[in-house]
Amino acid sequence: MSKTGKLRILYGEGEEEAQAAPAAAFEKAGHSVQKALGRKAAVEALQKGTFDLVVLGPSLTRNDRHHLPYMTKKAQPAAAVLVMHADGSRHPYVDACTDTGASVENVLARIEGLQIAGVMTAGAAAGKS
Repeated sequence: MSKTGKLRILYGEGEEEAQAAPAAAFEKAGHSVQKALGRKAAVEALQKGTFDLVVLGPSLTRNDRHHLPYMTKKAQPAAAVLVMHADGSRHPYVDACTDTGASVENVLARIEGLQIAGVMTAGAAAGKS
């Protein structure tokens, strides 16, 4: 799997202000990012588009960060799920998580780790968009 493969990322947050800097960092790292504010917008995006990775940010409610991994895997079983501000090791549908207050650089490292570990889909490996 290519370390530099461009991923299609759905990035969900509860607050627009919290979304701006991480989304820009994901794009700067070469990924395509679609933003969703709140659970409803994230579910609608999952039904309309195809994503390699769904990132659930810390400004989403705890219930949203718990519910959306199920919704992601139901809509797109091959998509990976990264939850920020959570202990994803106990959630069966979370592929990776970051600690509370993790930097954007830490989140990007986790994404790269997912690519290296082969968790991402074959489409991402081929660099499709």
